Amino acid sequence: MAANKDVLQPHLMVGKGDVAEHVLIPGDPKRVELMATHLSNPIKVSENRQFVTVSGHYKGLPVSIVSSGIGVPAMLITVEELLRVGAKILIRVGTTGGLQPDVKVGDLVVATASVRTDGGTQMYAPLGYPAVASRDVVEALSSYCARSGLRFHEGVVWTSEAYYAETLDVAKRWHDLNVVSVEMETSGLFVLSSIKGVKAGAILVCDGNLIYGKKKSEVLRGQKPYEPEVIEGVHRATEASLEALLEISRKSSSKTV
Repeated sequence: MAANKDVLQPHLMVGKGDVAEHVLIPGDPKRVELMATHLSNPIKVSENRQFVTVSGHYKGLPVSIVSSGIGVPAMLITVEELLRVGAKILIRVGTTGGLQPDVKVGDLVVATASVRTDGGTQMYAPLGYPAVASRDVVEALSSYCARSGLRFHEGVVWTSEAYYAETLDVAKRWHDLNVVSVEMETSGLFVLSSIKGVKAGAILVCDGNLIYGKKKSEVLRGQKPYEPEVIEGVHRATEASLEALLEISRKSSSKTV
């Protein structure tokens, strides 16, 4: 029986045919517009709550950009509904706070796995279940960053649920375990994608460093919320993600020929 295109997902408000198989997932809905400048003929498909969906093409490859909002619960909703309308490869393009001294503002972090200190993923799997990225997505992201001479770090990130509880003492614990940076959504993406059998990865832009006591800066009224280095980092991360999707798509096509 053919899918009913009038049936929409209750949070993203998208249906079959609205979203490409290849999806980039920022947290901030305002970042969707910034990232969409990398697509040809981007069209806003829907906007509901913190979920904004734009679809377009990158060098002929259909791509959608969908914001998840803040936190693992929102990411879990986003991934569940994207998969229901046909998404196959998901890459989170987010921001992160460094936990190692060499992770500077504007640097990129390619996440290989995530420390699960959130509660949402425990509804899906016990804590012994790993939150890991797809190997070919990690390789495609890191390969592009290396070829392009970008400053990037590859490794484990920490997914936290409580932004204002991320004290220096807590951060130092993960620093000592060689965790690269902290953020708030990646474990949800990695756990659920593994359970559902789809590919996923994450490339994050450093916007502070907890080891130096620097989180996101407070913003004066009328200012933009991101520093110039972070905005430039978002563009670099978007380009890396799109090129990674293109590479994975080409390899997949060559295997089926």
